Amino acid sequence: MGNGQEWNIGRLLSTSSGYWRSSTLHAAVKLEIFTVLGNDHLTSAEVSTKIKASERGLAMLLNGLVALGLLEQNEERYQNTTFSRSSLVKGEPGYVGYIIMHHFHLVDAWAKLHQAVIQGGPVEKRSHGEEVERESFQMGMFNLASAIAPAIASAVNLEGRRHLLDLGGGPGTHAIHFCLANPELKATIYDRQTTAPFAQKTTERFGVADRIDFVAGDFNADPIAGSFDVAWLSQILHSNSPEECRILIEKTVQALEPGGLILIHDFFLNDSLDGPLFPALFSMNMLLNNQGRSYSEKEVSAMLRQAGAREIHRLPFQGPNDSAILCGTV
Repeated sequence: MGNGQEWNIGRLLSTSSGYWRSSTLHAAVKLEIFTVLGNDHLTSAEVSTKIKASERGLAMLLNGLVALGLLEQNEERYQNTTFSRSSLVKGEPGYVGYIIMHHFHLVDAWAKLHQAVIQGGPVEKRSHGEEVERESFQMGMFNLASAIAPAIASAVNLEGRRHLLDLGGGPGTHAIHFCLANPELKATIYDRQTTAPFAQKTTERFGVADRIDFVAGDFNADPIAGSFDVAWLSQILHSNSPEECRILIEKTVQALEPGGLILIHDFFLNDSLDGPLFPALFSMNMLLNNQGRSYSEKEVSAMLRQAGAREIHRLPFQGPNDSAILCGTV
């Protein structure tokens, strides 16, 4: 299904050249232009000196950012907009530069989408360095999750629940906010060992380290030890094949006590798999990187029923990019 807009040549060419805008943003974040400007009003020469770039190239980039509405210019001096200052200056609480750098690291793969379609799986792509890519991904996911986790914790009723499994929880952003909203709740984050230091630091910062533990493992290959009365699977199904999702949901249901809840938060497609737009495009991002894709609510509900869950329903929560929460009882 389309989004209701009529196509014309202008819209077609704007879509075709859309990467010009994203590449301008990526370059600015990569070069830390917004961070260098901070609260200052600087000329292009002053900025070029600070970042050691050619003034010719930098002037074009700065003017492009003004045209995008991300910078302002007055008498040949450039400054951040209010939005850029809060969202693109490193160190600010609302900084989202890490997820933008994650998108930058994906550009090489997206340029080979036609190859991925032909071969039906991931393409070989340029590496920006394992540590750099891991930091951008982990911090980007943390920033995005932090923006919606309080609203999710308010929307999900965990009253009376004692032990939450945050499967693939990374730094434990959701586990943290569930625990903050439910003083009697404790949680276990289950994820790869590489995320453990970040999780420990984050739980300590929020003052819940005594209620949240970390178990290292690969949830696709390793068993889920322990007993829980609620399981939270946020944004992990789409990275797995249908068969992996089916097995993972079965494994999670088996780790739950009778009456336990399984909660799945993800970008859900409609039943015909052709919308909404973001989940449909996100499927191709998975095609480029792994064996996963976006799934429909109907598909995931069927997996839950097959695993033995009942009373499956969608919670009244609507997140960014059409994310939603499915709930089932075991």
